[in-house]
Amino acid sequence: MTETTRGAPAPPTYESLRADHEVREMIAAADRQMEAIGYTEHGMRHATIVARNAGMILTELGRYGEREIELARIAGLLHDIGNLISRQQHEMSSALLAFHLLRERGMPVAEATQVAAAIGSHDEELADEVTSDIGAALTIGDKADVARERVRNPIMAAFDIHDRINYAAQDTELTVLPDLKTIALELSIDTEIGSVMEYFEIFLSRMVISRKAARRLGCDFRLVINGVPLL
Repeated sequence: MTETTRGAPAPPTYESLRADHEVREMIAAADRQMEAIGYTEHGMRHATIVARNAGMILTELGRYGEREIELARIAGLLHDIGNLISRQQHEMSSALLAFHLLRERGMPVAEATQVAAAIGSHDEELADEVTSDIGAALTIGDKADVARERVRNPIMAAFDIHDRINYAAQDTELTVLPDLKTIALELSIDTEIGSVMEYFEIFLSRMVISRKAARRLGCDFRLVINGVPLL
């Protein structure tokens, strides 16, 4: 095992956690709970994309150290594990579970608290409480995952509005333009499956928190659907 000073184990990394059997089982258990109540996919696929998005945002902005970027990736990986307990207030249970999991794996308390705080503020119901840059990157990275692959229901006629909008998403691209101080989410939506109005009906609160998170990072947030700027 790689060691730091005086025999202390190295703190966990995103890759070590992603390969960790217990972490993977917690994410899978959380996703099973979400499937049981009819929600879209919240498993390893979603966790990996959110981690990648969060790390990419801080990397592209160019003013964050590698460990801070790594903490954003870790927060993305673990941000929904509290769903294994309940969807209600899952951001709080996810933060608590993540804190203890990370401490057990040797993460210094100063880092574990940063990850926990980021996870605890990622839900759109807490839109006024994005309190850190890591949390801001996590929040935007989470809300940007709109994708057909998240739909579990195989019967299109039985889609609810969440299924329909995710299934209608043909392409999703999250980009950071540091020179313009802009973070942009561009979506291509098949309007024969789901309308732009339906997208706003269910995603407006998510876009509001994304704008606030972008401002925390010193940027504007842009939403473009089918080539038309909407925010």
